Amino acid sequence: MGHRLSKIYTRTGDAGTTGLADGSRVSKDSARIAALGDLDELNSVVGLLLTEDLPEDVRALLTGIQHDLFDLGGEMAIPGAALLDERGIDALEAAIDRYNADLGPLKEFILPGGTRAAALAHLARGVCRRAERQLVGLAATEAVSEAGRKYVNRLSDLLFVLGRTLNRLAGRSDVLWQKDRKR
Repeated sequence: MGHRLSKIYTRTGDAGTTGLADGSRVSKDSARIAALGDLDELNSVVGLLLTEDLPEDVRALLTGIQHDLFDLGGEMAIPGAALLDERGIDALEAAIDRYNADLGPLKEFILPGGTRAAALAHLARGVCRRAERQLVGLAATEAVSEAGRKYVNRLSDLLFVLGRTLNRLAGRSDVLWQKDRKR
């Protein structure tokens, strides 16, 4: 890191703009900053999930994902940068396959819930989907790496599978949506 933050407030954003890592300034409500904010929120929710009692393999996976999300945030802060590549996507797909192999087939839709850890994985999935929508919207007008977009798409799938896995490991079943329930 080239510069250490010795002063947290700079007052440079008081007029509604913020600086990107390339030195340019953009509006704080720009699509790029919205995408960066959603990725930051996603990383924070993954961090919240990491406060739970998790199997070590899940903990290591999520910690690596946090680093990848920070890199993807770097892509947002440096327009045109590509810090993620296909290896990250391949790792997510391998994790999806590994954890999904121990789950029963889905015959019904499931609701977020079960254990707290599973519910947090589903919350992270919802934030991940929002971040993906922001990245897709940004990509319509500005350069966004294909690997970054794919990564976030696969990550939402993994978080869904992890929610189910965390319930299974805790001896809980999925919370099934009841189509014909009495209202």
